[in-house]
Amino acid sequence: MGMGVRVAGGGLVRAIAVRESASSAVSLVQAADETVVPPALPVQVMAVESVVGYETERIYTGEIVARRSSDLGFELGGKVVSLQVDEGDMVVVGEPIARLDTASLDAQRRELEAQVAVQLAQLQELEAGPRQQTIDAAQAAVEDLQAQLELSQIQEARRLELYQGGAIARDDYDQQAFNTASLTSRLNQAQRQLDELRAGTRVEQVNAQDARLAEIQASIDSLDVQIAKSVLYAPFSGEVSRRVVDEGTVVSVGAPIVTLMEGGVIEARFGLPSDRAANVTLGSTQTIAVGAGKTGDRTYTGTVSRILPEVDPQSRTVTVVVELPSHEALRAGQTVRLKQTERQSLDGVWVPSTALVPGSRGLWSLYVLGAADATAIDTFVVAKRDVEVLHTEGDRMLVRGTVRAGDRAIVNGIQRIVPGQRVTPST
Repeated sequence: MGMGVRVAGGGLVRAIAVRESASSAVSLVQAADETVVPPALPVQVMAVESVVGYETERIYTGEIVARRSSDLGFELGGKVVSLQVDEGDMVVVGEPIARLDTASLDAQRRELEAQVAVQLAQLQELEAGPRQQTIDAAQAAVEDLQAQLELSQIQEARRLELYQGGAIARDDYDQQAFNTASLTSRLNQAQRQLDELRAGTRVEQVNAQDARLAEIQASIDSLDVQIAKSVLYAPFSGEVSRRVVDEGTVVSVGAPIVTLMEGGVIEARFGLPSDRAANVTLGSTQTIAVGAGKTGDRTYTGTVSRILPEVDPQSRTVTVVVELPSHEALRAGQTVRLKQTERQSLDGVWVPSTALVPGSRGLWSLYVLGAADATAIDTFVVAKRDVEVLHTEGDRMLVRGTVRAGDRAIVNGIQRIVPGQRVTPST
C-alpha cells in the first residue's frame, strides 16, 4: 500500500515536471516572437548633386619691390665733404645728394687757364703778322746791302784792271771778288726775309697754334667733367632707404654712398608656373592681398605691367610683375599674395569630409540611405558606396564612384554606423 503510494506519487511528480517543461518552451517561443526592435538611429543627411567641373583657388606668394632701386656712387674716387640727405628723406630728380673734395681739380683748372692765356696771345700775334717797324728795318737792311754790293762791284772792276795791267797780284783781285759774292748772298737772304715779313704769317703756323690752344681747352673740359662728377645727383625721384657713408670718408670709384628707391609706383613680383602665366594677360587687373591671414587681409588692385620672357632657372617659374599705386602701407620687401582661380573639368559629387570613412585599396567609403524599412515610417537601411577622392577644398571633397546623384549621404556620426543599420534622417 505504502509502496503503491510512492509509485503513484513518483508518477505525479514526473507528470508535473513534463507539463512545466512544455510550458517553459512555449513561453520562450512567445518571448522570441515578442522581441522589441531597437529604434532607428537619427542621422543628418544631405542630397548629393553631380558636377561637371569645379574652380580651384591658388595662392602665389610674391614680394613688393620698388620699380627702380639704385646704390648711388661717384664715378671718381675722393673724400666726401658733404652729404645733403639722410635715410628716409624724399628727393626729386636732379637734386644734389653728396659732394667730393675738388680742391686739387680746381688748382689744375687754374693752371690750364693760364696756359690758355699764353697760347692765345701767341695766336693773336701770329694772326696780326709782323709789325711795320720790323718790315721797315728789314727794308733798310736790304738797301744797306745793296749799297755795299754796288761799292764792292766797282772795287772789283778796278782790281781787275790793275791785275790785268800787272799793278797788283792775283790774290788782291780774288779777295775783292769774294767780297762781292758774299754781299750778293747776304742781299738775297735779306730780300727773302723782307718778302716773308711783307707776306705775313703762314697759315700752317696759325693752324698749329690753334691746335695747341684746342688741346689745352680739351684738358680744361675734361677737368670740368670731373668736377661735375664730384657732385652726386638723384637720377630719379624717390626715397633714400640707406645711407652708407658719412662726411670725411674717402671712397673709391663706384663705392655706394646711398640707396635710392623710386617713389610713386611700386611693383609686386610673383613666380607663376608656365601654364598659369600663359593665362595672364598684360594690362589685366589683379587683386593683391597683404596680411597674416584671411581675416587680416588688406587688398589692393594693380595692373599686370610685364611678364618676363624667361623661366627662372631655380624656381622654374615665370615672373609676373603687377604695378601698384604707391601706398603708405606697402613697403619694399613686404610679402604679398596673388589669388588665381582655375577651372577644372571633372565629373563627380561634392560631399563633406566628415561623411567619408577609409575603405580598402586606397578608396574611401560613403554611407547613404539605402532601401526604406517597411516596419517603420521614414526609416532606412544604411548602404555603403565606394568612392575615390578627386579634390579637397577646405572641409569638402569632390568624389566619384558608385554614389549617384540624388543619393542622400550621411554627413556626421559615421563612427556609430555600419552598413545594414536602421537610421532615420533628422530634421
